[in-house]
Amino acid sequence: MNGKHLTVSELTEQIRLNLEGSFSAVIVEGEVSNCRPASSGHLYFSLKDASAKIDAVMFKNRLRSLTFEPKDGMLLRVRGSLSVYAPRGTYSIVCEEMEVVGAGEILAMLEKRKQKLAAEGLFDTERKKPLPRFPSTVGVISSPTGAAVRDILNILTRRASGIKVIILPAPVQGEEAASLISARIRQANKWHLADVLIVGRGGGSLEDLLSFSDEEVVRAVAQSAIPVVSAVGHEIDWALCDFSADLRAPTPSAAAELISENFCTIMESVQKIAENFIHIMQTRLERARLLLKPFDPQDMEYHFRSILQPRLIRLDDAKEDLINAIAEISSNFRKRIELASAVIEAGSPLAAMQRGFSVVTDSTGKVIRNSAGVKKGDMLCIRPLKGKIHAVAENIE
Repeated sequence: MNGKHLTVSELTEQIRLNLEGSFSAVIVEGEVSNCRPASSGHLYFSLKDASAKIDAVMFKNRLRSLTFEPKDGMLLRVRGSLSVYAPRGTYSIVCEEMEVVGAGEILAMLEKRKQKLAAEGLFDTERKKPLPRFPSTVGVISSPTGAAVRDILNILTRRASGIKVIILPAPVQGEEAASLISARIRQANKWHLADVLIVGRGGGSLEDLLSFSDEEVVRAVAQSAIPVVSAVGHEIDWALCDFSADLRAPTPSAAAELISENFCTIMESVQKIAENFIHIMQTRLERARLLLKPFDPQDMEYHFRSILQPRLIRLDDAKEDLINAIAEISSNFRKRIELASAVIEAGSPLAAMQRGFSVVTDSTGKVIRNSAGVKKGDMLCIRPLKGKIHAVAENIE
């Protein structure tokens, strides 16, 4: 332990130099898994076969040259080089080119299973059951800690709070998932636990959703006497239980909305009926008030006059005060206007011109206020009240 040692960075650098130097150009064939485009535009995924898996990345400048969209389950042949990412101590293939080799083992297996089950009539439209219009209890078969269950509960609480929800817990991926999902469906039917079942989970890779394409799950969904809504993954995801279910929802949230749709519709109808009822009652009450108004006119007239008379007197007094005030203000303003008009007229250049004065300007139009600014022979313009007179300066005093 006292010999020469390496730091982690030094060891990683040596691994990087050896790997990247020895595998600068490799061609690898494998099935795509965990395909996830990043917000930066790069594509991250894994390539796997029956015994191993390796991470891979294709940067966005190389993705533009592809004529297809890589997806989970595709069998691809890629050309690139090995690269070591030192901060995590991982290695991956940096892909320069890729081409589709085949549909992939998973997709091929699913297609074969789909054809087999379809031939047995499990996907026939005639055998699908309608959903109950107003279910009192909804059974949810999913992971109790998953986001799908939370979304379903939130939507049902908001849209149809009277619906009872029973969570039938089951893992949504892994070796035991399919058998437990099937057992929960049979259990719900045996004990009549719900009026409708939601079977599903949130999004994931094609491998993550395989439990819902298991033959046992598909058969359990098809044989369920309780209507089943399949809600697996996001809108673009699919599983074979989508085809055997009585209704397929693109997401778990959409499944909850479909189940509660009639509740929302009926609540809107009830709201409209209530509004119409209130309007009708208000109209009838108003008519009743009008019908009662003529009764006992002497009392009504006495009360009316006792309330109205003092207010009428105050109104008359206020009116007189207002008229007098307005007349006084108008008189003051009229005098001020007349005075201002006289001042303005006295200072008006037109008034001076009417008395015989004129304005004299030089050839540039500048007003001459001093004879010192005029030389003999200058052209002058004399402007009396009307017209213009052009003159030449002959003598300046």
